[in-house]
Formats: sequence, C-alpha cells, structure tokens
Amino acid sequence: MDGFKKFLLQGDLVAFAVAVVIAGVFGDVIKAFVTIIMDLIGKVGGTPNFSGYQPGGVHVGAFITALIAFLIIAAVVYFFVVVPYTKAKDRFFPTPPEAEGQTVEGLLVEIRDSLQNKG
Repeated sequence: MDGFKKFLLQGDLVAFAVAVVIAGVFGDVIKAFVTIIMDLIGKVGGTPNFSGYQPGGVHVGAFITALIAFLIIAAVVYFFVVVPYTKAKDRFFPTPPEAEGQTVEGLLVEIRDSLQNKG
C-alpha cells in the first residue's frame, strides 16, 4: 500500500494530471478561436465550411475544412504557446554557457584521472 501511495503522490503523476486537465480546457479555447477565424474566412470568401464541396463527385470538402482548421490550430499553438514559452524559458532559465573546448568525453577522462590519482 505504501508503494501505491508513493506512486499517486509523486510529482510526475500530479503534473501529468494537471497537464491533461489544462489541455482539455485549452482545447476548447482553441476550438473557439478556430471558429472565429473560420467565420472571418467565410466573410471574406463565402462560406467557412467546405464540407459540401465535391469537384467531380469526389468528397474533398471535409478534408479541406479539416486542413484549414488544423493549420489555424497549429499557428495558434505555435504563436500563442510555443513562442512565448520559449522566450520566457530563455529569459528566466537561461542555459549555462558550455565550457569552451570541453566535451563530455573530456570531462569523463578528467573524472577518471582524478579518481585514479586518489586511489
């Protein structure tokens, strides 16, 4: 029972649960934004729903509507989530500069040599 309690209370599981809840709510926000963009496209070009479009009897309209919605969602996620997150991460948690000329192999050799000298 202690192992189960530890599993439930570990940080990764709680963070994952929070991420799932936030993602669900954020999905609704993105869908609403896509609806706004599709309405604007509809005002400019006619109808925002291409589902009835069937050139030569081939039902490509639903694919076109889904493709436009996907592109809008991808743009929203990139410009309103990824870009601000990356900028904030770089600002508040800058990556430390690497030691010049130092590689992982070089560090391992130094550690090995240091351990050999102590022994």
